[in-house]
Amino acid sequence: MTRPLSLAHLTFLDLPPPALVRVAAAAGFAAVGLRLIAVTPTTPGYALMDDPKMMRETRAALRDTGVTVNDIEFLRFTPDFQADQFDAFLSVGAELGAKYIVTAPYDPDLGRLSDNLARFADRAAGFGLAPVLEFFPWTNVADLQAALEIVTNTGTASAGVLLDTLHFDRSGSQLGDISRADPSRLPFIHLCDALVKPSYSEEELLHTAREARLIPGHGQIGLTDILERLPRDTGIGVEIPASAVPESGSETARAREIFLGTHKLLGRTALA
Repeated sequence: MTRPLSLAHLTFLDLPPPALVRVAAAAGFAAVGLRLIAVTPTTPGYALMDDPKMMRETRAALRDTGVTVNDIEFLRFTPDFQADQFDAFLSVGAELGAKYIVTAPYDPDLGRLSDNLARFADRAAGFGLAPVLEFFPWTNVADLQAALEIVTNTGTASAGVLLDTLHFDRSGSQLGDISRADPSRLPFIHLCDALVKPSYSEEELLHTAREARLIPGHGQIGLTDILERLPRDTGIGVEIPASAVPESGSETARAREIFLGTHKLLGRTALA
């Protein structure tokens, strides 16, 4: 049986959710992640909570293809974050059948960040959703260990960490941090590859994250070492901006290339 994979929205961010779902299905993916809140002023977010027509089209695409929604994104925890301001976002996630919400640490006060994550986790649980905190080497929650500490300090079991293999490698996170982590805190990962250098400027970190990722097995990150330390049931979302993939025709053809390349790598691990 082929291991189910999710296609993260960043891979084809210019595709609105209904089109992304259909491309994912045609390429063999079982699920998608959907970006409902924009990350930057120059990149799209598809606010299905404010667009009933696109919401209907997305639900129809999911129904027609059998694809599911693994996660919705992208929620920033800033100093002024208020957990009760995102009920419409959570309601859409619940209606789509999503399981997780991708969140990001942009608060210099780590105690407040942890408290806000705890409050949001409790609120999200009412919608059947659980937040995962993604760490980034250009923030003050720069590595896996720091993210695990924030999540542990919430005191709630539903909050987890999103391990992105690019950020894991760039942040200097240690393989032992994966082995020592509570498996329930690592429900799914974002998988990609990249070239490796001794050090990186912030500009290089951001450029690679948004534009220069590679298909798993096409770069130099020690992906098999990472994957073999994860729990066997860890979900896998593939996040590779399309501009980083060699031109091979349509979005579906490129998505299929990503799908096959990922499974080729997984075949060399216990997670196949």
